[in-house]
Amino acid sequence: MEAGMNDSPLVIDVTGINKHFGDKHVVKDLALQVRRGEIFGFLGPNGSGKTTSIRMLCGLLTPDSGQGTCLGLDVLRESAAIKRQVGYMTQKFSLWDDLTIGENLDFVARMFGMERRREAVDRALEELGLAGRRSQLAGTLSGGWKQRLALASCLLHRPRLLLLDEPTAGVDPKARRDFWEEIHRLSAAGITVLVSTHYMDEAERCHRLAYIAYGTLLASGTAEQVVAAQGLHTREISGASLHGLGEALRGLPGVDLVASFGNVLHVSGRDEARLQASLEAFLQGKPLEMAVVPASLEDAFIHLMQGSPDPFQG
Repeated sequence: MEAGMNDSPLVIDVTGINKHFGDKHVVKDLALQVRRGEIFGFLGPNGSGKTTSIRMLCGLLTPDSGQGTCLGLDVLRESAAIKRQVGYMTQKFSLWDDLTIGENLDFVARMFGMERRREAVDRALEELGLAGRRSQLAGTLSGGWKQRLALASCLLHRPRLLLLDEPTAGVDPKARRDFWEEIHRLSAAGITVLVSTHYMDEAERCHRLAYIAYGTLLASGTAEQVVAAQGLHTREISGASLHGLGEALRGLPGVDLVASFGNVLHVSGRDEARLQASLEAFLQGKPLEMAVVPASLEDAFIHLMQGSPDPFQG
């Protein structure tokens, strides 16, 4: 956590936020606080209400009920005013392939009705390292450069709050790292960032997290707090004959979770003594090794997901 963040004013402070689409209750009594300059991550299975939650917090959707503020404005009554201070980057690249980078940004600046557009575009190009590619057609850019252009377009109007919906889907690892360095630079400058992601390494880069499953907030806090709240004890099983072992392990007393991580298995449970005894007995005489490891963020999220069946299935 960056110094002084705990003392920062709340940019988002909401309780009891609900949203229905038809007969589906997609967000249920959401309560959340986000501080100025914080990078706040939203995780959860597809269709869990992450994007809907973020869009309501940022003024892009009006909640059915609830109360609270975003940027000091009422989330139910002043969503239009909130929206003007938000930069929204969608997962799908939504700029124009047949315009250059510079033309795309100028077009966006026109849509915002910005004065001194040329200055704003020049500034965005410099800040995102795009100046040398100003005349390149957007359609010829790689995923990482398209991502950078999309971020530049979100920042043109100097938003106080950034909404990033799975922003690094489909880009290479280096571009992902570079993107997150940029996000942390913006955070240090006082911009608040809400980001949804499926990547655990990205989740760990957030200052705090929320895990949402099918409309319900199941966990929130720092990565360490979310892991600790699950109360999991984890053992790592390694060896040459792991194939098919997972199903057998899942049936053991004290085992709540079995997950594959490359060439090892993570076996977790809340009752450490029972877990240890079961695994020791099971592994006796087998060419496998067991080691105590800390429960990971991914272990915690897999455990949360196991306990949250999709209510819209079956």
